[in-house]
Amino acid sequence: MSPLFYAGLMLFCGLLMGRLAKLVGLPNVTGYIVGGLIIGPYVLGIVSSGMAEGLNIISEMALGFIALSIGAEFELSYFREVGKAPVIIAVLEGLFAIAFVTAGLLIMGFELPLTVILGAIASATAPAATIMVIRQYQANGPVTKTLLSVVALDDAVALIAFGFAVAITKSLTNADGDLLMGILDPFITLLLSIVIGVVSALILLIPMRFFKKTSNRTCAVVGIVFLTLTLADYFGASSLLACMVLGAVFTNISQDAASVFRIADNLTPPIFMLFFVLSGARLDVTLIPAIGVIGVGYILLRVLGKLSGAWLGAVISKAPKTVRKYLGWALVPQAGVAIGLTLVADQVVPEYAPRIRTVILCATLIYELIGPVISKMALKKAGEIQESTTAPASDAHAR
Repeated sequence: MSPLFYAGLMLFCGLLMGRLAKLVGLPNVTGYIVGGLIIGPYVLGIVSSGMAEGLNIISEMALGFIALSIGAEFELSYFREVGKAPVIIAVLEGLFAIAFVTAGLLIMGFELPLTVILGAIASATAPAATIMVIRQYQANGPVTKTLLSVVALDDAVALIAFGFAVAITKSLTNADGDLLMGILDPFITLLLSIVIGVVSALILLIPMRFFKKTSNRTCAVVGIVFLTLTLADYFGASSLLACMVLGAVFTNISQDAASVFRIADNLTPPIFMLFFVLSGARLDVTLIPAIGVIGVGYILLRVLGKLSGAWLGAVISKAPKTVRKYLGWALVPQAGVAIGLTLVADQVVPEYAPRIRTVILCATLIYELIGPVISKMALKKAGEIQESTTAPASDAHAR
């Protein structure tokens, strides 16, 4: 069958499961993931693992637009209003997740190189599920606004932390490679990502000046996101960070920013739905029995680290009480960035690669199934979700 057939099937599966999830009070995104899990290779087998991998381009597109929408939240006027709170919280929740997982697994008796890599991966948070929950329920308030900024910054924290972890692990295992370059790599990647994002934002100004029709602007937005993703991959930068910077710069330098991001929002519902159904199809439930003590430790310690770091960061930055109490719970989801880092870990510590992959994939399964539910509950308890006015994810605007 053609990949288009499976794409269509997954969209209808997402529609059905999203509605069923809504009927039982769960976020739509949970329904999409469960739907993908059911039709995927590890349950019914309707979508094979090869076909799921063959549709990887959809995941790249979805992550690009998700990063763009997160970057759109980086309005300077907003940061002047909230101050340093998102930065402090993002750094501390990331560092605490690293510290809790690394120290906890070491105390449990696991090897230092293994715990260092897992600790660094623990800092990553999945923005996609969080964005979908916010959009579906039109959440708005101090927790939501802080959360959007924190998840945007979180990827940078995770990338830098992982770079240091790789450098430390190479020195511990006496692997070949320049220790200095290992330390500099994450900063080089960060700089490249920023440059690509800034250049892309400046390029996007050109068609916005000469084309006023929505159809033409739609083509320009899609084109610049695709170009940014490709350039980032080509130069070894972070495509997620580059698209975030694109959104952040454009929202601050263009008067057309609001209309551009509305165009992006109107484009993305089918892409996001496919992304989450595909994510569900890739979740290998057969790995769950193999997770063992290290997997359970990783899952629990990471959550404790996120909660503690977010709380402390909110206290230090004098954030509102609701932010201190509920923000950490919305940082539970973990997916794409963490899985991507396991691919790098395969090359850095090949002797630990199977265990790292199993732990992260199992954790992803659990986090992605319960994470959106926890995020919804946290935002609801914070008083930022009014279910009586709930709108479909496709209609809500993240900004």
